[in-house]
Amino acid sequence: MTEHKLLVVGGRIQTLRKAAALGIRFVLIQHKDQFVPEAARLAEAVLIADYTDWDVTRPLVEAAQQAYGFTRVASITEPGLVPAGRISDHLGLGNTSEEVAELLRDKHAMRRHLAASPSAEVRALSVAAAEVDGVEALTAFGAEHGYPFVLKPTDATASLGVVRVDGPEQAAVAWAGVEALRARTDLQWGAFFTIGRFIAEQYIPGPEYSVESFSFAGRHIVLAVTEKLTGGGFIELGHALPARLDPVDERSIEEAVSRFLDAMGLTDGAAHTELRLSPTGPQIIESHNRMGGDRIFDLLNSAYGIDLEEWIVAWQFGLIPALTERPAPRHAAATRFLSAEPGTVVEIQGADEALALADVIDVETTVRPGDTVGELRGNWDRVGQVLVTGTDTEAAVATAERLTEKVTVVTTGAPGTTPLHASHGKTAS
Repeated sequence: MTEHKLLVVGGRIQTLRKAAALGIRFVLIQHKDQFVPEAARLAEAVLIADYTDWDVTRPLVEAAQQAYGFTRVASITEPGLVPAGRISDHLGLGNTSEEVAELLRDKHAMRRHLAASPSAEVRALSVAAAEVDGVEALTAFGAEHGYPFVLKPTDATASLGVVRVDGPEQAAVAWAGVEALRARTDLQWGAFFTIGRFIAEQYIPGPEYSVESFSFAGRHIVLAVTEKLTGGGFIELGHALPARLDPVDERSIEEAVSRFLDAMGLTDGAAHTELRLSPTGPQIIESHNRMGGDRIFDLLNSAYGIDLEEWIVAWQFGLIPALTERPAPRHAAATRFLSAEPGTVVEIQGADEALALADVIDVETTVRPGDTVGELRGNWDRVGQVLVTGTDTEAAVATAERLTEKVTVVTTGAPGTTPLHASHGKTAS
């Protein structure tokens, strides 16, 4: 039997378990802060290194390929996507290139790329954007392109540092927020994401969706369209799939994503594309050549029976058949995120009872008694989530919302028990 040998860049231990279960032999390169001892038992070898540092990574992967003979490379984690593309290019492995991964990572580069397309349909997927370096640049962008507009980092994630600017009087406060964010030293994944360049881009009105897709040698198949709960800021409060959409709108979203992925040059593997259904049609917010975060992949697996994480490693070696049409859902699924008042966690209540319910996929809490909860400034500041199923999307959403009122946290500084429900919101970029 032909041996399947893979290099995995960063990511979750679950990815490694699934690769091993498929009979794939792999080498892992992982950051020291993310290493899990179980990985050493599953892998042929583990390289502990900052895989975002090419001077370190290049000689290591060259030696590992010579020693272990891997023929493909994969990453499911945001900071590993560009390094995986660079490794593929350098070793001639034929995976998604560094150029494509970088276009998807760098939001300004994506906007410039779409704006330069010879196709008017592709250009219509985007909005005007410009890199900005201070208050004057913000007011100049507003004067040229109008208000509101969105200010955000070019290459961060988790809605970090994303703000809406509604008028020139807000420019100074918005830029002060940029400087404060750059000065923070407590950011999760701070070793991977440097808060540097910022862009301003036109605000896209309309409801927000994300699209989970998988590309099979250039054929893009939309697996699911996910609707968002986005209450008034930029932090996502929940997701539900399949989205409750008019069939005409859903088809327009499907076509837009396929057109977008073609324009970006992605041909294989998973993509998570965020967009808004504007009055003039779907317009892209951003996209990534990976599965979506926030455990959308678990919702997808529950509703459609698709283990996207497994597909990412399996498709590398043709271990799954290529789809030719969209899958049909078996039922619906939804998640709502948990938040808490700032303070010290004293107790978490209701999680075990909720988890025992038949229509609950999982109840995840990311804090323990004694942990400190700060203000909700980005997706990483949320303190957990509930994931549920339902006969349809409306039922799943109702169940998830009901459970966020039952799962509670007690923090110091809050009067009594504070519900772990979404009390802050997100509109979208």
